[in-house]
Amino acid sequence: MLGSDDGQVRAVLARVLAEDRAALAREWAGQAPGGEAGDLLEALGAAIGGTLPVSRIVDQDPAVRDALTSLSERRARAGAEPRATAMAILALKRTMLGAIERHTEDSALRYRAALLVDELLDSAGVLTFEVYAAGRERIIREQHSQVLELSTPVVRLWRHVLAVPLIGTLDSARTQVVMNNLLESIQANEARVAIIDITGVPTVDTAVAQHLLQTVGAVRLMGAECVISGIRPSIAQTITQLGIDLSHIVTRGSLADALATALQLLGDSTRPGAVTG
Repeated sequence: MLGSDDGQVRAVLARVLAEDRAALAREWAGQAPGGEAGDLLEALGAAIGGTLPVSRIVDQDPAVRDALTSLSERRARAGAEPRATAMAILALKRTMLGAIERHTEDSALRYRAALLVDELLDSAGVLTFEVYAAGRERIIREQHSQVLELSTPVVRLWRHVLAVPLIGTLDSARTQVVMNNLLESIQANEARVAIIDITGVPTVDTAVAQHLLQTVGAVRLMGAECVISGIRPSIAQTITQLGIDLSHIVTRGSLADALATALQLLGDSTRPGAVTG
């Protein structure tokens, strides 16, 4: 069986990529932007002209790996499907095989060259898919994190009084974001009272209650008091039925009542606009 690392074959391929690089880039331009095509062809030419086995070039040659990673990441950011990137690699394979035919009429040499190109670019196709998948997962994680940040704003209601209006389900990941944002805002604003408004939280179960308790505990460790507002009749009944003890936490039915309580805790209940009761 002929080896894919045949020195004669590698020499022919290196010559093809060196002498016909500009033509190959133009021919491949319909499948990849000119800059990306040129960078990848240059990296492949240098790698094939080196001593690294073909089976390890894609994984271990830094220039080839960087060029393929850049190509895949740019396409992922542009919204291209992984199939399109894979088809671009296949198009490069056809382009290179066509160039080899122009450089040699030796059918045996062409066959060995085709084996080498297949092995090299099949590995390249696998890498671009892996990079695409990893990139998409990273983008999804970043977008999820940004949505969590936007869905848990910390609002300054009064001097030394902050509020976090919660909307939607409160899970462990979101609780951590709420806690981090709130604690940082307490420090930045020298807040003494933090209001957590759960009017927009559809249901309160044991898990949600535990998350609230964790947040209240963290706020108190920062030296501030915490008030939970938005306790509707249905939520009050649910909390009672679940046997959850919130007696050590100040709770109010509305955000307005919570603000009035916060001002009382600050000793500012006589200020204009304050609500007593």
